[in-house]
Amino acid sequence: MKPNGQQIIPIRSSTQRFIEIVDIDHDIAMFADGACAMVVATTAVNFGLLSEKEQEAIIYAYAGLLNSLSFPIQILIRTQHKDISSYLKLLEDQEIKQQSPKLKKSIHDYRLFVAATVKDNDVLDKKFYIVLPFSYLELGSSAQVLFGGKKRGLPYPKTYIYERALMLLAPKRDHIIRLLSRVGVKATQLTSEQLMKLFFATYNPTQQMPEQFSTTDAVLMPNLTLGGGK
Repeated sequence: MKPNGQQIIPIRSSTQRFIEIVDIDHDIAMFADGACAMVVATTAVNFGLLSEKEQEAIIYAYAGLLNSLSFPIQILIRTQHKDISSYLKLLEDQEIKQQSPKLKKSIHDYRLFVAATVKDNDVLDKKFYIVLPFSYLELGSSAQVLFGGKKRGLPYPKTYIYERALMLLAPKRDHIIRLLSRVGVKATQLTSEQLMKLFFATYNPTQQMPEQFSTTDAVLMPNLTLGGGK
C-alpha cells in the first residue's frame, strides 16, 4: 500500500511469455512466432588428460566440424551444483552392511574423504548441448506474414510447422552427430520428455522435478502442452 492509500499492484511476468514456448512435440520445441528448435545432448572430452598430439587432433577435427557447417548452431553449456547426499547415504549404508573390518574401514575413510572434499569444494555437473534452430521464415510466406495480419499466434497450424521443421532439422542433426563422432563425442537428440525436463530445471531451479510430464500437469508454464495442439 502506498502512503497515499493507493494499492500497489505487483508486476507478474510468466515464464511462458519470457521464453515464448507454445508447444513441445515430435522432440522439437516450438516458439510463439512459429520458430522451432531441436536440441542434441553431447558427451564431454577430458581435454586436459589427453596427450599433446591427441589435443591437436581434437582441435583440428573440431575446426573442421565448424568449417563444414552451412547452417547456424547454438552451443549451450549448463552448469549445476551436484547434490551427492544420496551417494554419501549409499556409502554409509554399505559401510554398515559390510562384514569385513578391512573393507568397512576403507569405505568409512572414503566416505569421509568425499564428504570433506564436497565441503571444501563445489561439485559441479556440466552438461553440453547443441541447439539446431529453425526460423519461421523457412515456413514460407503465409497471409499473416505477407499482409501484416495479427502479430500474435502461429503463422501456420502446428502440424505443418512440425512437419517442415523436422524435414529441415533432421538432416542437420544427422550431420552434427556424424561429425561429432569423429571428435570422439557421442551425441543424441533430446526427446520431448527430456526437453520438458531441461526447460523445467532451467526455469524452475527451486522446484522439485515432476516424475512425469503430461499435457495437464507438471508442465513448465500454465498453457504449455506436450503435443496437445494442432
